Amino acid sequence: MPRGRPKKNTDDVLMKSAEVIGWALGGLEREISMTRERLASLTAQASSLRSRLSGGTAASGAQPAKGAAAAGASEEGGRKRRRRKMSPEARKRISEMMKKRWAERRKK
Repeated sequence: MPRGRPKKNTDDVLMKSAEVIGWALGGLEREISMTRERLASLTAQASSLRSRLSGGTAASGAQPAKGAAAAGASEEGGRKRRRRKMSPEARKRISEMMKKRWAERRKK
């Protein structure tokens, strides 16, 4: 009996690889169909929420963006991003610290 691994028959290898590819394709097709069903369900939920929000006036849900408001708008909500407001005292403290830093840098 010869030692080592037996030589593989190329026909068997090709059949097994074709079988594995078939399984992979079947799995991918199943995932695609499940994803389409989920997308349809989510689209239906979104349209029902839009109709509840606007009373049915905006069926598409997309509001036209205008100028600078479009740059700060998020994709999902279509609203401008809220910014934190700094108190006047905090602005003054930061201004004084920066002036001090720049004065020290100019001395060097």
